[in-house]
Amino acid sequence: MGPSQRKEAPRKETPRKKPPRWEAARDDAGSAGTPTKKPGPKKPAQKPGQKSGQKAPPKPAQKKAPAKAAPAKSRAGATAQHAHTATRPPRTGSGGGPRGPRPGGGSGRRPPPRPPRTRVPFHRRDPLKRLNVGLLVVAFVLSLFAGRLVQLQTIESGKYSEQAMRQRLQKIELPAIRGDITDAQGHPLAMTVEARAIYADPSLIKADKRQSIVNALAPTLGLNPSTLMRQLSKPDTRFVYLAHGVRPDQARLITSWNFLGIGTLPEYRREYPNDSLAAGVIGFVNDAGKGAAGLESSMNDVLAGRAGWQRVEISPEGQHIPMGEDQRRPSEPGRGVRLTLQRDLQFKAQQAIEKQVKATKAKSGSVIVMDPRTGRLLAMASAPGFDPNDYAESDGDLWGSPLVQEAYEPGSTGKVVTAAAVMEHGGVTPHTPYTVPDRIRKYDVLFKDSHNHATERLTFAGVLATSSNVGTIMASESIGSQRLYQTLRDFGFGRKTGLPLPGETPGLLKPPAQWSGTDRYPIAFGQTVSVNAVQMASVYATIANGGVRVEPTLVDGTVGEDDRFTAAPEPKRTQVISARTARQISDMLEGVTTEEGTAPKAQIPGYRVAGKTGTAENVNPRTGGYDGGGYTASFAGFAPADDPQLVVQVVLQDPKRGSHYGGDAAAPVFKDVMSFALQSQKVPPTGSRPPTVQIHARD
Repeated sequence: MGPSQRKEAPRKETPRKKPPRWEAARDDAGSAGTPTKKPGPKKPAQKPGQKSGQKAPPKPAQKKAPAKAAPAKSRAGATAQHAHTATRPPRTGSGGGPRGPRPGGGSGRRPPPRPPRTRVPFHRRDPLKRLNVGLLVVAFVLSLFAGRLVQLQTIESGKYSEQAMRQRLQKIELPAIRGDITDAQGHPLAMTVEARAIYADPSLIKADKRQSIVNALAPTLGLNPSTLMRQLSKPDTRFVYLAHGVRPDQARLITSWNFLGIGTLPEYRREYPNDSLAAGVIGFVNDAGKGAAGLESSMNDVLAGRAGWQRVEISPEGQHIPMGEDQRRPSEPGRGVRLTLQRDLQFKAQQAIEKQVKATKAKSGSVIVMDPRTGRLLAMASAPGFDPNDYAESDGDLWGSPLVQEAYEPGSTGKVVTAAAVMEHGGVTPHTPYTVPDRIRKYDVLFKDSHNHATERLTFAGVLATSSNVGTIMASESIGSQRLYQTLRDFGFGRKTGLPLPGETPGLLKPPAQWSGTDRYPIAFGQTVSVNAVQMASVYATIANGGVRVEPTLVDGTVGEDDRFTAAPEPKRTQVISARTARQISDMLEGVTTEEGTAPKAQIPGYRVAGKTGTAENVNPRTGGYDGGGYTASFAGFAPADDPQLVVQVVLQDPKRGSHYGGDAAAPVFKDVMSFALQSQKVPPTGSRPPTVQIHARD
């Protein structure tokens, strides 16, 4: 076997170490002439026609040349060599060509190496472009912020500024000082004093502090604990009033507790220094600061003035910002009201009627004192009354003004109107004689006197002095129904007095067309018609004033902030009957207070007194008739009779103890009040002798 045929033992090749990365890159650059990437996983080259991202089809398996069997070690070496050649460029000979078979042959030919992969060159982008793109993105974002800022600061700045200001601004009411109500001499009957309002800022009050605040404030201010808790728990609320009219000492106590979210504001409180004096006339102001009864209600617009307001900035802690926004409209104080009432006389009248209501167990009572020459009401007392300082504790039925709100049938006190009509228009004189039985039938109705008596021969003056219903019916037949109706209207029946008191009733006086066949007879002696107390007092004031009716006056005028007094308009004056008729009726009324009359208890030593008793049956609301309805006892009169300066009227509703007649129940109160009034007004006795009133007719 020649050398060429001698088999060469397989040679074990030592695997070549991988060159460093920089060397591999240099080799690649030297062989390919292009820049290379850093080593990493290689992607298969994209074939022509293959879309990006699409997997290449699997390569067909290459056919290997047949080779002789070789030892396993040689095969393993060949496999390793093949794997090595697959991961690096093929080696070349000295001529640069492919390397041929190893010298000496071998067990077979090695498979041809894979062709080198085509490298995709990487072109590094221009950094200036990247910088420009980044700057554009930043500029766009900044432009969005700038646009929003311009929107907030310029376009919609007013809207958001207004919302922010509304959150900080708090409107506080500046209450006006309510005008005082005084008597004729300037003594206060209702006045305004300094007070405090208690308020809360619920947003500052923590939930765990609410109960302790309620426990402290509720008993101090007299508030309902559950209501107070609801007020303190209101969501999204910065201001809520808790109480008004709190006394300054109470407000100082509450402030000393240092509750966060609880504060005070200055305001005013209505006070009535004389307690229940003239409460039915004055009325009261409720917790909201508005007049709710009497003059406080009807003259609220005059007394209240105009409240102002102030808008201030409040910090989140609830504190006033001193240099913040401050807008205000100042309040305008109300005007004071000066009445014609006289405090001392009012006190006496009220004391007297309260005493008599209690003594007779009457349902109610009233006293009016009036100057017949001017129409000025000097006293208007009623019982029972109430204390306007604590009106909530009294019966609401007592809050009104019964002197004008309650209508009653005047009874015999209304006979003076019939007397004026028949003497003025029917030819009747004080000496006109009448044969008077104790009862008389008209159609199917029987009318009676208040007591049984034998038939009497009386003058018309005697009819009035003895208060005979039958005699009055007989005298009234000298005039027609229309004349009687018109005279009643002229004296003020069926129409309001015009006093500034709420709820006044005009009374009841139907026109003759609505009268039944017998209505004119009870109307003649004061039944089937109704009046209020002021209307009836005005009737006697007209007689006392020579037949001239002066409309009743309660308000003397108003007082401004500068204490300048503005007098009320002069009351209307109307000549209702002649002075001669008025004088004759006055003389006849003096006979009532004599021992032969019905009211000797009304006599006042040293003074001539003229007046008339009234004892009227009341309608029973259960039956609609007079049986069981009780009585109205009254007395109205004036003094001095020869120079009348004062009129006093007393009314007692349904007296139950003692006599129910006006001469017994009401006349003593008249005497008590009139005596005091004459002294307080410094009216001296006239010293003249009263006329002789002929009671019985002489044939």
